[in-house]
Amino acid sequence: MDIASIVGLIGAFAMIGGAMVVGGGLAPFFDVPSFLIVIGGTFFAAMYTTPIGTFLGSFGAMAKAFLPPVKKQNALIERMVELAGIARKDGMMALEGQDVPDKFFEKGMQLLVDGADEAKLVQQLNQEIKSMKSRHEVNQNVIKAWIDLAPAMGMIGTLIGLVLMLGNMEDPKAIGPAMAVALLTTMYGAIVANVIFAPILTKLEGYTDYEVTYREMIVLGLRNIARGESPRNIQDQMISNLPPKLQAKIEAA
Repeated sequence: MDIASIVGLIGAFAMIGGAMVVGGGLAPFFDVPSFLIVIGGTFFAAMYTTPIGTFLGSFGAMAKAFLPPVKKQNALIERMVELAGIARKDGMMALEGQDVPDKFFEKGMQLLVDGADEAKLVQQLNQEIKSMKSRHEVNQNVIKAWIDLAPAMGMIGTLIGLVLMLGNMEDPKAIGPAMAVALLTTMYGAIVANVIFAPILTKLEGYTDYEVTYREMIVLGLRNIARGESPRNIQDQMISNLPPKLQAKIEAA
């Protein structure tokens, strides 16, 4: 569970809602036509940009902003060093069946067990990383569609409200509801884009970068095992890829 995502989302809505309450209550800020235009319109317009399976799958990807997979780089380094010691002492075949943190690591280690040389190992694992980035980008592009389309739908709602208002200028009672549609759709579009989906996109892009770094560390460690490097040398090379604060923490342990 990512506390920052949950607290940030709730906090943002709390601040917006609090400002509305202080300004006179929540009731004036709720309008069903505006909600339908922005939420419903954006939903179907975003669906229009991508295959239905990709669109529906993107919601599962968005959930990872709040429930990210936990992959610890320091635990990865420790396990890689242990496996390097086993391989150096007993040979590559001794790696078969060893526990590893994830499927990508398992696939790379199996390549070593099967006799893959360094070049083949690096090529296949780098291709896996490239494929992972492509999968992530597909889901992130759906989120970008929400970010782009929500304000546009808000503008469409504003235009609808203005048309209704200008078409009923002789009826003062019609001006208020028309103005509500005109203004609230713009507000809804801004909230949907900037409070909900833009932070989710930023979070997921950060997780993708983290996953790429994590997998590149696996490739680095396994290629050095293939070369027969010492466990200490492998550890030093993997630590050098970490942020300075985490480097210091691991070296102090």
